[in-house]
Amino acid sequence: MTFPLFPNPVPTRRMLFSSAGKAAAVLAAGALTLSACSTGPASTVADAGTSGSSAAFPVSIDHVYGTTTIDKQPTRVATVSWVNDDVAIALGVVPVGVPKNEWGGNDKGSTPWKDAALEKLGAGFGSAKAPAQYSEADGINFTEIAKLSPDVILAAYSGLTEEDYRKLSEIAPVVAHPAVAYGTSWQDATTIIGKALGKDAEAAQLVSNTESTVKAKVAQYPQIQGKSFIYGNLEPAKGDGVNVYTANDNRPRFLSEIGMTLAPVVADNSKGSKEFYIPWSAEKANELKSDIFVTWVPDASTTDAIKADPLLGQIPAIKNGALVADSDNTLTLSISASSPLSLPWSLDTFLPQLATAADAVK
Repeated sequence: MTFPLFPNPVPTRRMLFSSAGKAAAVLAAGALTLSACSTGPASTVADAGTSGSSAAFPVSIDHVYGTTTIDKQPTRVATVSWVNDDVAIALGVVPVGVPKNEWGGNDKGSTPWKDAALEKLGAGFGSAKAPAQYSEADGINFTEIAKLSPDVILAAYSGLTEEDYRKLSEIAPVVAHPAVAYGTSWQDATTIIGKALGKDAEAAQLVSNTESTVKAKVAQYPQIQGKSFIYGNLEPAKGDGVNVYTANDNRPRFLSEIGMTLAPVVADNSKGSKEFYIPWSAEKANELKSDIFVTWVPDASTTDAIKADPLLGQIPAIKNGALVADSDNTLTLSISASSPLSLPWSLDTFLPQLATAADAVK
C-alpha cells in the first residue's frame, strides 16, 4: 500500500508513532449544522431514514475503475483511507466502520476534529454509537470491513488498486477515487460522497461553508498572497532525501487555493505526471527556487539538521529563513488529508506559520 503522506511505499519511522492530538478542537461555525443521520453501531442496523436526503436512488458514480451503482440510500457506511470518514461525519452520517488514524492520530486512533464531530452526533469513540475501527497499517482491512456488512464503502479519496477495488466490491458497492490515486480534492470527495449518501445539497452547502471559512481566515494574512512555494519532504539523514509534492497532491492544492503559487521548478518538472510527488536529487537542492519551502519533520532537531545540511541548506527559501517545518503530525495530517472537518481546525495554527515565512521573503 502506498501512503500519500510518504513518498516511499514502506512506512518510515514517522508512520510508526502517532503523536498525541491537540487538546481542543474548535470547528468553524456552520461546518456541522447539517441534519444528523446515524448508521448506528456495528451490532445494530439503525434506520438512517430519508431525512436530509436530497437525491433519488439509484445513483451511479463514475470512477477510475468504472461505474458503481447504489440502489438505495445507504444505512451502513464503511470507509477506507483518510478523508472519506471525515466527509461522511461532516454530512451527519456516522459510519459503521472507519480506519484508525495510526499516524497523526491521538490515543483513540482518531483526530481532534473527528472526535468533536462524532461527539456532536452522540457517537464519540467509547460510546454505543461509535464507529468500529480497524487498522490499515498493512493495507485495506478486508476482513474487518466484511464483518460490518456495509451497504457502501467510501474510497473517493484513496489509492485503491484495481485488486483492492475488486475485493471490496465483493463486500459492498465501492465508491473509488475518480482518477489519480490520492489526488481527489476535498471538494470533489465531498461532492462524490454526498451523491453516494443521497446528500447532494448538503454536500454543496458543506463545501461552500468550508471555503468561506478558509477565505475569511486567509484574509487575515495578506502577505501570503502571490508567494511561490514548494511543499516537500526533506530527509537530511538520507542521500536521496528530497521529494517534492506535485499539483496532484492536496498539500500544494491547498496552498494554491489560498492564493499562493506552485514554484515553476516543480510545475515544469511534474508536468503531465499522475504522481503525488517527484524525487529530487539532493545535489540539485539549490535549484528548488521558491519564496517559501514547506515541509514536515518529526522534531525540532530535524529542522536544525535541515538548515545545517550542506545540500538541503542551499534551498533558497531555507537560506532566506522562509522555511515552514511543522513537527506536529496531527497538524500535518489535517492539511495533507484535508477535509471539511480538518481544514477549519488547522487554520489558526498553520496560517500564522505561513505568514511568518512570508514575512521573511526578501
